[in-house]
Amino acid sequence: MDTGSIILLNGSSSSGKTTLAMMLQQLLHDPYQHVALDQFRDGLPGRYRGFNSAEGTTGADGLNIAPTDLNGESVTAVRFGDHGQKLLKGMRRAIAAIARGGLNVIIDDLLFEESFVADYARVLVEFEVTVVGVRCPLDVVRQRESERPGRFPGTATWHFEKVHEHMIYDVEVDTANNSPRKCALKVMDALNNKTAPSAIRQLAASYPEHHD
Repeated sequence: MDTGSIILLNGSSSSGKTTLAMMLQQLLHDPYQHVALDQFRDGLPGRYRGFNSAEGTTGADGLNIAPTDLNGESVTAVRFGDHGQKLLKGMRRAIAAIARGGLNVIIDDLLFEESFVADYARVLVEFEVTVVGVRCPLDVVRQRESERPGRFPGTATWHFEKVHEHMIYDVEVDTANNSPRKCALKVMDALNNKTAPSAIRQLAASYPEHHD
C-alpha cells in the first residue's frame, strides 16, 4: 500500500494555518485530512486544561495556560505537562498511522519547543512531507488574536519567535500580504516540485533517533 502525502503547517496561533488548511482542501485534487493540535487540545478533560495551575495539579499535568513576562510585556505562556506531552506524542504517531494507511494529511500545529520539532522529524521521516512555514507580522497576529473568542491575550506573542526557531522549511507563506488561495497555490507548487534533501529529512538528520 502506498503511504499518504503530508503537509505540515507550522506557525504561531492566529497566523492563518487553519484558513490555509481549508483552502488547500478545496484546491487539492486528492482528499487531505485536516489534523490540528486544537482538535486534540479540545479533547482533553476539562480538569486537565489549566489556567495558571499549580505544580502537582491535573491542570499543570495537561495543558496549562499561565501569565508570564516577555521582555517587560505581559504575555500568556502555554505549558504541556507529562500528560500533555504524552498526548502530543500520541497525536504525531496517530498522524503517521493515518498516512501509513494511505491517506493524505494536513497537519496544523505550532512547534514552540525543540523537542516537538525533533519528534516530528523522527516520526515523519519515512513519508513524503512538505514542511510549510506560515508567517504573518506580529501586529497582524495580535489583531487577529484580539478578534477571536476564547483566546488569551499575548499567547501568540509568547511563542511568535519560538515556533520558527528550530525549523527548516520547504516553503514559506505570508498570510498578511497574500490571499489564502495564493498561499495555497504556493504550497501546492512546492508539493509538486520537491527539492532534495527535503526539509523533513534535513531535520531528521539534525535529530537522529536515539536507541537505548
